[in-house]
Amino acid sequence: MEPNAKIARIAPVAAPSGSATSGSFDRSPGSREAEEAARYRLVIEEGPSAGSYVYKTLDRVTGEVVRQLPREQVVQLMQGGDYASGSVIDTSA
Repeated sequence: MEPNAKIARIAPVAAPSGSATSGSFDRSPGSREAEEAARYRLVIEEGPSAGSYVYKTLDRVTGEVVRQLPREQVVQLMQGGDYASGSVIDTSA
């Protein structure tokens, strides 16, 4: 930069009314997505067998389990004594 350079102040430009940049971010798609994402919470619980975990996505408002991995049926199979990885599907011909 030159030592005698002039620095001009930039004045803000008013956005036209009704535009997305009018200062109201309450209705923007990004804020709605963030609000919806904040509604859910991840809970990690220890599974029925050693070293296994159950991941649950809970709705903070209703307390409902939205998604669970592994599914409840698989967790029930894991609680049985004869369950082992790969024992659900018989691949022998």
